[in-house]
Amino acid sequence: MKLSKEETKKIAELARLELTEQELETYGGQLSAVLDYMEELNEVDVAGIMPTAQVSGLENAMREDVVESWPEDEVEVGLRQAPDNEGRFIKVKRIL
Repeated sequence: MKLSKEETKKIAELARLELTEQELETYGGQLSAVLDYMEELNEVDVAGIMPTAQVSGLENAMREDVVESWPEDEVEVGLRQAPDNEGRFIKVKRIL
């Protein structure tokens, strides 16, 4: 599936990427190759095969959250090293 330059530009725009003309050529060709491979995979007969997300048998290893108190002198050292704090809290920039 060969993508046109306009399609590649639109995909780059949706991904909020600013690409040069050379990058549009390069990445457009690479994306086209990936889509071609996906088309090949669509032709594989998977009837009767159970869907799976992973095959290693690993499961999430969860543990209970445990609050551990720090020695007061270590807390004070950490607060002094922070660029900005308010009381006993380190102030950071808001993440949107």
